[in-house]
Amino acid sequence: MTAEDNSISNNGRVVALCGGVGGAKLAFGLARILGDRLTVVVNTGDDFEHLGLHVSPDLDTVLYTLSGLANRELGWGRGDESWNFMSVLRDLGAETWFQLGDRDLALHVERTRQLRAGVPLTQIIGAFANSFGIRAEILPMSDDAVRTTVVTPEGALPFQRYFVERRCAPMVRQINFEGAGKAQPTAQVLAALRDPDLQAIILCPSNPFLSIDPILAVPGLRGVLEAARAPVVAVSPIIGGKAVKGPTDKIMAELGVAATNGAIAEHYRGLLAGLVIDATDAAERDTVGGPTHVTKTLMKSDEDREELARETLGFAARLAAMAGPKRMVSS
Repeated sequence: MTAEDNSISNNGRVVALCGGVGGAKLAFGLARILGDRLTVVVNTGDDFEHLGLHVSPDLDTVLYTLSGLANRELGWGRGDESWNFMSVLRDLGAETWFQLGDRDLALHVERTRQLRAGVPLTQIIGAFANSFGIRAEILPMSDDAVRTTVVTPEGALPFQRYFVERRCAPMVRQINFEGAGKAQPTAQVLAALRDPDLQAIILCPSNPFLSIDPILAVPGLRGVLEAARAPVVAVSPIIGGKAVKGPTDKIMAELGVAATNGAIAEHYRGLLAGLVIDATDAAERDTVGGPTHVTKTLMKSDEDREELARETLGFAARLAAMAGPKRMVSS
């Protein structure tokens, strides 16, 4: 980075917390700017066993996005994909509600093989990232199993059954993170968040309830973020009262939470030094309850991703230089 960026110093490090598609887009922009000075801590609450394989949807989306292999049309999976495996499964009358492309399948097979051999998920993902030529450090939030469960009028649904098979149709009454109480943050995640050169912690515009909350549910992680000397900045996933992608606004309505930027700031109460919101919502900046940066947050191109990353890093740098309270006041 250059001096005119008014942002992170040349040896400064940044940690980003994210889920899948939306968060991965900002992580891509951050990685373009920061390279190996970026650590991305990724939600694994979406992980599940399918067809005997360990599938890590958010981790794989981040891997594919940062490596340039992502399927931009679908928003998930690889771009250079074929579907022979799914075709044969369909002929056999097997479950096909969760799509696994032929090239994508190799990642799940190799991850499952290594996990059964006792290799930690963190080590596996690090090797995958290296093989994909990714300079940023990509870390699972924990090597222990945490599984997101969505409680609906039909009963509790494993996250992928709710999200993919049921396309988020059932009403959400509650969201649970099974196993979170026994999970531990890895040494790598803790080291990244306690790095003396850490200059910003970014909460990407992922679903707060389904992608960021599972990370914060791992015992100790929220406390480390609250104690961090670096400013914690969130990029709101809400634009004009709606989510750009996914069920964030639907879930907020069903949980009785208004789909506003003020509600996002309130959800992260006690963590944030500032919130980035879209220019469409500029009128909301005085309702957020603390420092707010207004910019374009809709990311349609690689240039948009990098520009939002620069705006967010610049905002974090300004917050770090400010005197006074470090955390936002509740709205």
